[in-house]
Amino acid sequence: MPVKTIRRSYRKVRYIVYKETLVDWKEHVLTFIGSFIGIALIGLLSSKYFTAHDTLFLIGSFGASAVLIYGVINSPLAQPRNLVGGHLISACIGVIVHYLIPQEVWLASALAVSLSIVAMQITKTLHPPGGATALIANIGSEKIKALGFLYIVSPVLTGVLILLGIALIFNNITPYRKYPKR
Repeated sequence: MPVKTIRRSYRKVRYIVYKETLVDWKEHVLTFIGSFIGIALIGLLSSKYFTAHDTLFLIGSFGASAVLIYGVINSPLAQPRNLVGGHLISACIGVIVHYLIPQEVWLASALAVSLSIVAMQITKTLHPPGGATALIANIGSEKIKALGFLYIVSPVLTGVLILLGIALIFNNITPYRKYPKR
C-alpha cells in the first residue's frame, strides 16, 4: 500500500474518530465549564448534607459520564436515554445483586457489572459508566451499601438529572453543538 494512501486513510480515520476532539478552543471551554458545573453542583450538594468522608451524592461513575455527555456529545453512548437509563438499570441490578450475594464481593461485583451490560444492551441504553454504577453498589462504602434501594434515587437519579440538565444547557449554547443528537 503506497504511503500516500496510508496517510490519506489515516487523516480520514482521525477526522471521523476524533472529530469532536478537534473542535476549536471555544468548544473546549464550553466542555470544561459544563463538566465543571455538573460535577461541582453534585459535589456541593454532597458537602451540604454529608461530611467530607461521606460523598454519597458524588460517585465515580459520574466522572466517566461527564466525559461522554460534555466531551463526546454526538456519541450514541452519551445520549440522554443512555445516560439516564444506563445508570438507573445498572443501579437497580447492582443493588439487587448486593442483596442476593452480600458476602462474596468478587462474585457480586462481576455479576452486577455483567448483568448490567447485558440489560443495557437489551434496552438500548448502553452507557459504559453504568457498569461502574453497578460495581459501586457492591464495593462502595458501608454508607453506600446501607442506602439499599435508595441508592437508585440518590445519588444515582439525582446526580444523573443534574448532569443531564447542565449538559442540555452547555451543549446547546453555540449553534455548532446540539444535544441530544436527533
